Amino acid sequence: MYYFYVLQSQKNTNWFYKGSTNDLRRRFGQHAAGEVESTKPYLPVVLFYYEAYATEEAARHRESSVKHSGAVWGALMGRLKYF
Repeated sequence: MYYFYVLQSQKNTNWFYKGSTNDLRRRFGQHAAGEVESTKPYLPVVLFYYEAYATEEAARHRESSVKHSGAVWGALMGRLKYF
């Protein structure tokens, strides 16, 4: 399985990180341990949301669409009733 995931900073709750991986537990552990430069300044982080996909291509496509389209991001957050 491949995963698209969203992390939320507990330091700044308006900050989110979007990514994809084939091992969600390992990758979250790397983020939580401060091993990822882009999330290190925002620690601690929590796993806010994830989706599972059968292919890496599908997970990466979802990550890209969420990162590059405010409408897609807004729809996801609206569905989660965050905004």
